[in-house]
Amino acid sequence: MTHPPAYTQLAQTRADAEALGDQLALTRLSAKRHAERAMADASATAAHMTTALSDLTLSLSQRRDPGAMLEAWAGYLTDVMQRSVLTLETLRKSGDNFLAHQAAGEPPLMIYDYETLIDGRDLPRPCNYMLLRLLLPQELRDEGVETDADKRPVLIIDPRAGHGPGIGGFKPDSQAGIGLRHGHPVYFAAFRPEPEGDQSLADVARAEAAFLREIRRHHPDAPAPLVIGNCQGGWATAILAALNPDLVGPIALNGAPMSYWSGVVGQDPMRYTGGIVGGVTAAQMVSDLGGGRFDGANLALNFELLNPGRNWFRTYYDLFAGIDVKSSARFLEFDRWNSGFFLLNAGEMRWLVDNLFIGNRLAANQAQIEPGRPIDLKAIRTPIIVFASHGDNITPPQQALNWIVDTYADETEIEICGQRILYALHEEVGHLGIFVSSAVARKEHTEFGATLEIIEALPPGLYELQIEDAEGDHHDRRYTVDIVRRSMADILDLGDGRKEEPAFAAVARMSEVTAEVYDATLGPVLRAASSGPVPQKLRRLHPLRVRRELASSANPAMVAATSYADAVRAQRKPAAPDNPFLLAERFCADVVELSWNLWRDGRELFFESVFLAAYTNPLAVAFGQPNLLKRSQAMPSELRALPAAQEALSRIDAGGVAEAVIRVLILIGDATGEAPREMVERWAAILASRPPFATLSSAERARLIREQTLIVRFEPEPAIEALTVMLSKPADRKATAAIVRDVLGGRALRPETWARINLIRRAFGEPEIDPEAPQLQASARIDAA
Repeated sequence: MTHPPAYTQLAQTRADAEALGDQLALTRLSAKRHAERAMADASATAAHMTTALSDLTLSLSQRRDPGAMLEAWAGYLTDVMQRSVLTLETLRKSGDNFLAHQAAGEPPLMIYDYETLIDGRDLPRPCNYMLLRLLLPQELRDEGVETDADKRPVLIIDPRAGHGPGIGGFKPDSQAGIGLRHGHPVYFAAFRPEPEGDQSLADVARAEAAFLREIRRHHPDAPAPLVIGNCQGGWATAILAALNPDLVGPIALNGAPMSYWSGVVGQDPMRYTGGIVGGVTAAQMVSDLGGGRFDGANLALNFELLNPGRNWFRTYYDLFAGIDVKSSARFLEFDRWNSGFFLLNAGEMRWLVDNLFIGNRLAANQAQIEPGRPIDLKAIRTPIIVFASHGDNITPPQQALNWIVDTYADETEIEICGQRILYALHEEVGHLGIFVSSAVARKEHTEFGATLEIIEALPPGLYELQIEDAEGDHHDRRYTVDIVRRSMADILDLGDGRKEEPAFAAVARMSEVTAEVYDATLGPVLRAASSGPVPQKLRRLHPLRVRRELASSANPAMVAATSYADAVRAQRKPAAPDNPFLLAERFCADVVELSWNLWRDGRELFFESVFLAAYTNPLAVAFGQPNLLKRSQAMPSELRALPAAQEALSRIDAGGVAEAVIRVLILIGDATGEAPREMVERWAAILASRPPFATLSSAERARLIREQTLIVRFEPEPAIEALTVMLSKPADRKATAAIVRDVLGGRALRPETWARINLIRRAFGEPEIDPEAPQLQASARIDAA
């Protein structure tokens, strides 16, 4: 039907009005949230400052005598001069560490010794990656820990996002330490500062696949490796698993951005950077000025800009204020990793920006690692564990999880693909806390490692891992875990809708256009001008490098300022805790940090307002429509017609005890949507050791679980009726009941579970059980069923 021009014009006018209304609504929402967060931060700081001011007033009131004030001033002056010398000494050590690390070639900064098994420079397509095998430290050997070659090996892929490798093995309670303590062989995919020649990310992916083959060669009788991807290493892990589904075991994506357009309006500012700086052209210019290399220090600077009050003031003030309480050691320990800056090829950076940072093509199934090699996340067949945190301002939960919504039609398609996706959320832990030692990070990493066998025994689907503290101390601490079924709606409910994402499509198309103009005009000029020593000199002049080099012993002023550090340490005289000048110093420090935070909040509000004004208007949205195309997904109503579902349904009455046990357990679990840890543990143990499952391969067990899941999902009532055919022999019924009883144990069953049990009893002609009957009140065991 062809509409008259007036009708078409009216429809377009309405669409434009709706788009404009969305733009105004998003702008108002952004301003409201920025203001609320700024007020909340200011209120929290103000409360702290009020207490500090009260303490200062009290201290001043107790020193009305001028002599007492002069004494307090003299004590404070001595204290602050001594702290200044000791702080400068720490900064000089930090600068010296920076220069020494550079001179050594910036090796991985881990606390563990290692040996290099594969050097990527020796591969057919050379790259700067290398496979490291961590060696068990002597202190763990002294505790009786030994590495078991038949345990599941662990491969850790650290982020190549400005800093160097090692954050996943930085402390005893980081990922590497936990794996070693539990006897697992632990490997690292590390990398050197400089790319090899014209290496591409496809070469890196090939190298990581070679690493997995080498690991499996060393551990032929062990389960497939657990691959842990940290931050940017997370999407690298997902790509590796999608391209090589036969090589990987479960994968864990920790704080990994996979859906770059996602976030919460008024809260996640980093995702706007591409639109503010003009797309990929900024990265191209930096790469061309760098002689074909992109300086990762620019990425590190972006991270620091997210919280300048903390990174540029409070970190250094805490060092100065706590110089007597190990703040120096803590500062030096972390700054060793934080001051290493690595490079990427111009082509690598271009791929990242076009396909991930701005293009967001990975979840849309439009990314290709190289021409002719598409990346389809549905190809991943091993369990995927995602960890995200609401306290992470670099990778918010929406960026870590929304790829699931974009990749699968709904949770039923996850089941059809035989996939298990589990996610865990935390309220507070920051981005680096996910990888570095902390009580929260240790809890997540320990529990992920201990839960792998349980995860592989779960029916396919989408789950949330809810981890709570339990008993024990430090390394022996135990945690309680609930595994709860989730839906796509649960993931979407973590955000506030995705109405701003068409704006990012406009940024993506703008980026493509400006890149083509740049390649034809300014690009060749900058590439010709950036030759010889120019790139090296520009990199050395980067603010993050200059700051550290000026603080090093290469600066004579720093050597002179710290020459008295030993004498100061020997004669250290801290000011009294109630010294009014010390209290005034702390009050002023809070004021400075609050000022930085207010500047940050104002800057973020300004940038987001500019972004929304530029890219959410109707013209920009229309311009970006070609880049808003998403991957082709089956409609939920079409999922039943997929070959995998049809094949499973064709076997609805096939099988015996093994199929029946799995089906009954899925029917019972499906009734409540919960999978209690202790029940799944018993099920995992039975799968591995008890007939008729013990003789099956892990692949065959996985096939049966997937098949029975699909049967229950699409035909629950016929699935129950078919049990009478599968268990026609009394002995088979008895064996099935015994296994189900052992899995459920002595748990009190919920009403939904009893309803499903009674449906099964009715199919066999057995009378239903009243769960409220007196004889069941003491212990509602499955024995009664």
